[in-house]
Amino acid sequence: MVQTHMRKSIHSRGTRVKGDRLEARVSAEQKDLLQRAANLQGRTLTEFLVSSAQAEAERVIQEHDVIRLSVRDSQHFASLILDPPPPNDRLRAAMRRHMLEVEDTEVQ
Repeated sequence: MVQTHMRKSIHSRGTRVKGDRLEARVSAEQKDLLQRAANLQGRTLTEFLVSSAQAEAERVIQEHDVIRLSVRDSQHFASLILDPPPPNDRLRAAMRRHMLEVEDTEVQ
């Protein structure tokens, strides 16, 4: 279970000393494993957890945001962009619906 707390420590001049706080409940085995890994890297447990969680979050976001294509697929995509096929009936119908919606929103 992970809880977030919006507690922030504010220095007397108004600068933030600490950021948001995260708490997680883990088993003793998980904590020992994480502590061992942190020790091997010469970091505190907090430093290890924050950097590991941040790296994983960035990886997940990139995996979601970036489309990876094979060479063959990227060449096919580029050829369709450079020399698109003529519109078919479904595309023409979609364009008509779109134009009706655009005209309708411009009147309002």
